[in-house]
Amino acid sequence: MEKTSRSDKIRLLIVIVNYRTPEMVLDCLESLLSAVDDIDAKVVVVDNDSQDDSDKHIIRWIRDNQATDIIKFIASDENSGFSGGNNLGIESICAENYLLLNSDTLIKGNAIYKLLDNTDKFPDAGLFSPRLEWPDGIPQESCFRFLTPVGELISAARTGPVTKAFAKYNVPIAVSDQISYPEWTSFACVLVRGQVFEDIGLMDDKFFMYFEDVEFCHRAGASGWKIINDPSAHVVHLRGGSSPVKENARTGKRLPRYYYESRTRYFYKLYGWKGLLKANLFWSLGRIISLTRELLGKKAPHVSHKQWLDIWANLRCPDAPYTKPK
Repeated sequence: MEKTSRSDKIRLLIVIVNYRTPEMVLDCLESLLSAVDDIDAKVVVVDNDSQDDSDKHIIRWIRDNQATDIIKFIASDENSGFSGGNNLGIESICAENYLLLNSDTLIKGNAIYKLLDNTDKFPDAGLFSPRLEWPDGIPQESCFRFLTPVGELISAARTGPVTKAFAKYNVPIAVSDQISYPEWTSFACVLVRGQVFEDIGLMDDKFFMYFEDVEFCHRAGASGWKIINDPSAHVVHLRGGSSPVKENARTGKRLPRYYYESRTRYFYKLYGWKGLLKANLFWSLGRIISLTRELLGKKAPHVSHKQWLDIWANLRCPDAPYTKPK
């Protein structure tokens, strides 16, 4: 990103990427209008080549709500994934801070004010996330440790003794009522200080979707920036957006190839080829443990039977371009 003087920047740019979720985008925008009162803020909606009527619905809503002065609509000529879509929005307007916001989120109360206040309270922090929660107020896990090869053993084994034995590698961090400093945080809603992008660059758009948030947080941390989660800022996360991954994982259906390509790229970038191989071998060991439990009559996890093969995606060329989904 080109550096711009502070006086030339707005205080906040909110970026929302749409892919065939226009109604969710409109609900999100509805929650935003009052949430940015008295803030020097703009909103950019990037349509990732939805090839449906998303553009018409969103543009009409912006016009009907007389919000053309605050909301900008960008139509991308390709579906460049989560990173690519957000990068397009980030580069469109210079700002001191950028709020990356999923289309399946709703802002509650003064959440944005609280996140912005933290940029002044914590000058050594570069990323700020809220408490994500369901519509009924039940919190969602949104703070994590970095994914490691040993963590793959835990996720595949899905058994208490293994999780307990390697607890320091377990990725999810329990929800806290206090401000915390996770290694990485969900990008369903995250405020990023503009200086972070100037220091380390934009999101890696060679990830189509998934793992890009972890990798970005790793780069930010390596550059000296802290990550803060403020549970006093509340944002509803409906988890019903553009990707089928979470629902497929819950029901044991096969995940899209781009998920495994992103996984491969992540482990390769952070741990090298040997680390990637180690991650796959640990996952396989963990799966043997969970299969053994199934044979003994224990409750079986929902795992696609193709996952044994899928985890090896792009092994020979971890840096290869992702396969665009149909």
